[in-house]
Amino acid sequence: MLGLKMATDPRWVNIVETNLEDILIDHAFCEQKAASNAISMIVQYPHYPDLVSEMVEICKEEMEHFDMVHKKILERGFTMGFERKDPYVKDLSSYLKQNHDNSSRESHFVNQMLFAAMIEARSCERFKILSQQLKDEDLKKFYRMLMKSEARHFMTFLKFAKKYSSSIDVDERWKLFLAFEAGLMKKYGKEQTMHG
Repeated sequence: MLGLKMATDPRWVNIVETNLEDILIDHAFCEQKAASNAISMIVQYPHYPDLVSEMVEICKEEMEHFDMVHKKILERGFTMGFERKDPYVKDLSSYLKQNHDNSSRESHFVNQMLFAAMIEARSCERFKILSQQLKDEDLKKFYRMLMKSEARHFMTFLKFAKKYSSSIDVDERWKLFLAFEAGLMKKYGKEQTMHG
């Protein structure tokens, strides 16, 4: 369903398990950014009422997830700390800016939707791995529960990219983006971060 062309390095879970504090903190910031992204879509595209309604729901859900992850951090005696950079997200953004014209409003919109869809797809894949392979039973259940919403969000962003694009072959652009992301994943899967 996700269409990702390169699976996460299986050793990633072993790396994560050496420092659950880092993965939880990074995850909390990912949820914040996802909520912020949904708000940005509402601000930029108020003329798409169905998109606005769905972004409101995604924003609420992402903030609920942030709250849940934050509670896990506190329960375990960890401290939230400050936001870290996400090189994976930066690489995705750079690719879209360099390879697909952002000068037209439509192209910019499609790029934003595909960017969000890709992050949700990879997050969903990572949540699935965590839900299956972590030794920590509490976190296994936690990530199993979150995985379904990531898949739903991924499909929502792809749906809007196709719905509000008349002159762009969204399927072709998505295919090229998936191929780029697969190559990108060769350098990731080596850190205790959600996308690292």
